[in-house]
Parts: sequence; structure tokens; C-alpha cells
Amino acid sequence: MKITITGRKVSLRDNFKERVGKKLKKFGRMFGEDASASVTVTVEKRRQTVEVTIRTADGMVYRSEQTAPEMNDALDEVVNALGRQIRKNKCKLEKKIRAVGAIDEFLAQETEEASAEEEAEGDYKIERIKHFALKPLLVEEAILQMNMIGHQFFMFQNMETGDVNVVYVRKDGTYGLLEPAEE
Repeated sequence: MKITITGRKVSLRDNFKERVGKKLKKFGRMFGEDASASVTVTVEKRRQTVEVTIRTADGMVYRSEQTAPEMNDALDEVVNALGRQIRKNKCKLEKKIRAVGAIDEFLAQETEEASAEEEAEGDYKIERIKHFALKPLLVEEAILQMNMIGHQFFMFQNMETGDVNVVYVRKDGTYGLLEPAEE
């Protein structure tokens, strides 16, 4: 797996880069050589954020972001979060990951106990389906509408582009916008 490490507002030391390589090595065995991992480290005052995004050859994306006072602690938390995501979705991921035995090998290496909820297998259960008309809105109007109804996300038709977009609230309280990509 190809690993790209970027530091924002920080110069990363070689020992941290080696630690990243060791931590992500177990994911590399699972996803193969065609996968790529992007690691971004951001330092702001007393907070250090590590974000890891893994992209596989078949288009799957795995992402986690954690903040801690120490960079190494944030890295450990990110790797643990990615491991939990994979454990939680084990059945569905086995179909996507080429090396079928790789996910079992990964899970065997993990020492952390999975909760009963994480071990639940089978299909996702859809509790409710909602239908609504997409209204052409500006992004700012969509954010206002989302805040008014108290949701974490809001789907709308972008008045400027005509595309269906989604605005959402990020962990840090800022907003994000999802737009369709042209392939």
C-alpha cells in the first residue's frame, strides 16, 4: 500500500513516519498493493489531529480522524477506529476485499474485544424511508434549512449547479458539502 504523509503547521519527524508505516502495514496486507493511504497531521495550539483515508483499488474509502494532545495518541486512536469500522462491517467487507483470508488475519491480530453490536452480522435494517421533493436552494439556504429542522445533514438541489448536493455538520461544528463527481 502506498502511504502519503502530510504535515500541516508541523514538520513531521522520521520516527513518526516510521510509526505510521508500521501501524498501517496491517491494513496494507488486507487491501493489497493497489490501495493508497493518505495521512494528514494538523497541529493547532494544544491539539494534534491525525486523519487517515484509505482508498482501495475497487473504490472503497475508509476514513477516520482523531484529535489528541499528542500526535502518537491521535494516530493510535485513528488506527483503532479504522479497525472497529472493519470489524463492524466484516461480512459486507469480505465481499469487497480480494484477499478473503486477510480480514480474518486482521481480526485475529486485534486484541481489543468487539462489542455484541459490532459482531452482529447480516444486512443493514432500514427503519424508515422518507420521500420529499428536492427544492432548488443555494448552499447557505440549505444549511439554514438543515439547522431549522435540527438534522445533521440535508439533501437539496443546488440552485447554482442543478446537481443534487448534501450539506452536513462536521464534528468540529463546521459544515461540509457533498457534490457528485464527474467520472
